[in-house]
Amino acid sequence: MSLKQTAKQTSPRTKRNLKNDYAAPALDKGLDVIELLAHQTVGLSMSQIARELNRSVSEIFRMLLCLEHRGYIAQAGAEKYSLTLKLFKLVQEHPPTERLISEALPVMHRLASQTMQSCHLGVVESGRVVILAQVNAPTSVGFYVKLGSTVDIMEASSGYVILAHQNKAEQERTLTEWQRETGRKPPKNLEAHLALIQKKGFEKRESYQVRGVVNFSFPVLDHTGSAIAAITIPYIDHMDAHISPASITEMLRAGTQEVSKAIGLHV
Repeated sequence: MSLKQTAKQTSPRTKRNLKNDYAAPALDKGLDVIELLAHQTVGLSMSQIARELNRSVSEIFRMLLCLEHRGYIAQAGAEKYSLTLKLFKLVQEHPPTERLISEALPVMHRLASQTMQSCHLGVVESGRVVILAQVNAPTSVGFYVKLGSTVDIMEASSGYVILAHQNKAEQERTLTEWQRETGRKPPKNLEAHLALIQKKGFEKRESYQVRGVVNFSFPVLDHTGSAIAAITIPYIDHMDAHISPASITEMLRAGTQEVSKAIGLHV
């Protein structure tokens, strides 16, 4: 059914109700499918998707057909559906994101070469840190973060660093999204934690998720001085790691300042 056909069949009363709830119910269903699949490590069948979203199979069938035709999802065997990389590609092609990545990558390659450590670029989206760029260490061993992967902002140095350097309105919006997505309350010491990071200008601490890794994370700031991303070096003490933590801190500080200036920060 086309969008025009759907509009014709919607009564004035229904339209008024939709204005109060949502303007495009078909779009809403499609986004429900995308958001559900985004949190799955394996594909889901049509019946599983319908059950999870409390929709009928006939409703979901139309959504899946459309999303598959547009390339957002694909069947992953056994009639199960998974997201494709189309959304990730669209994000990378979005002009602000594309510019951020293009400015950050040369700096990240230089940092990886200088420090003999890997580094990654993360942004905050819907209460999670999304990894937009990753540069591996020029060594036989290293700690790597999967490109496009996501992690809870409360479990990532990048998340705390971005939060600490957002303006008040953006910080409140980020925390509201995080609470809506997770159903949890922020840590009791969050305000003090963010204040300390803001005072220092960065975070250096043991990884929230991996033993033996120390995260060095600095914010990338926009023209208003608010954080839009963070570059993080997950430091591991291997045989080729000859750069001191103090030197890594200064190199990463200079690198993120360079990226910030390139995207418009005035200092």
